Amino acid sequence: QVQVVESGGALVQAGGSLRLSCVASGSIFRPSVMGWYRQTPGNQRELVADINSRGRTKYGDSVAGRFTISRDNGKMTVYLQMNNLKPEDTAAYYCNVHIPAYAVEQVTEDYWGQGTQVTVSS
Repeated sequence: QVQVVESGGALVQAGGSLRLSCVASGSIFRPSVMGWYRQTPGNQRELVADINSRGRTKYGDSVAGRFTISRDNGKMTVYLQMNNLKPEDTAAYYCNVHIPAYAVEQVTEDYWGQGTQVTVSS
């Protein structure tokens, strides 16, 4: 099993910065993609950013240029540096660990954290 724990959510003023952290532990024996998603009440969870084990990143359109994702493979930790925060960034942020299947006998695995709340006041 894999455990995923996020931290760093807070109340911040518009224009401010925040850094989220996520630590994964447990049975991770294949290269994984670690990412951040966010969700507001009544809406679907959306991708904020993700990063694979080689450092390739992907960002959602609404955060590109303001947020930066990074990863420490040795610590199985992923970070999300959020700058120039806007009220529309207010959401619950969830960390995801995605472990693709690389062979027929393997299965894709997805693990989620409990979420951390980010609130941006105007």
